Amino acid sequence: MKAIQHIIVDNTLKRIGDAEFAHYLCHAYCSGGYCTFERNGQDYRFEAGDCMIVPRRGDLVKNLCESDDFKVDVIYVTQKFIEISTPQSNYGMRGHLSLFQNPIMKLTAEQQEVCRHNFEAVKHRLMQTGHCFRHDALRNAVECMIIDFFDFHAQLYGTDKISSQQHQLMEQFIEMLERGDFRRNRDISYYADNLCVTPKYLSEVSKKVSGMPAAFWITRYASLDISRLLRDRRLSFTDISDMFGFSSLSHFSRYVLTNLGAKPSDFRE
Repeated sequence: MKAIQHIIVDNTLKRIGDAEFAHYLCHAYCSGGYCTFERNGQDYRFEAGDCMIVPRRGDLVKNLCESDDFKVDVIYVTQKFIEISTPQSNYGMRGHLSLFQNPIMKLTAEQQEVCRHNFEAVKHRLMQTGHCFRHDALRNAVECMIIDFFDFHAQLYGTDKISSQQHQLMEQFIEMLERGDFRRNRDISYYADNLCVTPKYLSEVSKKVSGMPAAFWITRYASLDISRLLRDRRLSFTDISDMFGFSSLSHFSRYVLTNLGAKPSDFRE
C-alpha cells in the first residue's frame, strides 16, 4: 500500500472500515470476481465491471466477503482533496445522494476502459515523486476521475439541470441531517423554517436534486441511525427512544416497525 497525505491506493476492500480511512472517500473498480457486503442495512454485490464510491464512513460497510478471484483497484481520497479537485458543477450533490442509496455503478465496456485509465493515471501521478508540480498533476488526475464518475452517473440516471440556489439549499439541508438534527426533529417544517423556505418548496427541490422528497431523507437518516443503535446491546430501548425524543416507548416501537420493518427486539436476536 502506497500513501501520501491525501491519497492512498490499495488492492483490497478489507481495510475500508479502518479508522485511518474515516475521512476518506473510497473509489473502487472491480476487474475480476466479486465481493458482497452490507451497508445502510442493504446487501450489495460488487462484481467485475462495476465501479463503486463510498462517501466516508467506511465503517458502515459490514460483513464484507471477497471471492477467491476478486480483483479490485481502490483509491482513497480525503474529503479535503476531493473538494479542491471537484469540477465546478452542481451535479455532485445529486450523485452524492444517489450513491448514499446505492454506491455501485454498473459500467459499459467503454466506461470500464475509461475507469481503468483514470485509476492508472492517478496511480502514475502518485509515483512521480520528483515531479515539480506533483500536487497539481494529482489534482488534475483526480478531477478527471470525478468528471468521468459524473458522466457514468448521468448516463445511468439522467442530467436534470440543478441551479446553484437549489444546490445550496439541498447542501444545507443535508448538512443539518449529517450533524444529527433528525434525532430530535423529524418534521419537514423544522428544516424548512431553518432554511427560510416553505416545506413544499424544500420537498420539491429535494425531489429534483435527489429524486426523493425531503421527508424521505429525514426518515432515511433517522432509520439508519436507529438501526445502528439498536444493534448496540449496551443501550436499552428506552435509552434510544429518549435520544430521539419519542413521547413513549410504544411510540418508538411503532416508528421502528413502520420504517425499519421490524420490532426493536428483532435487532437483538
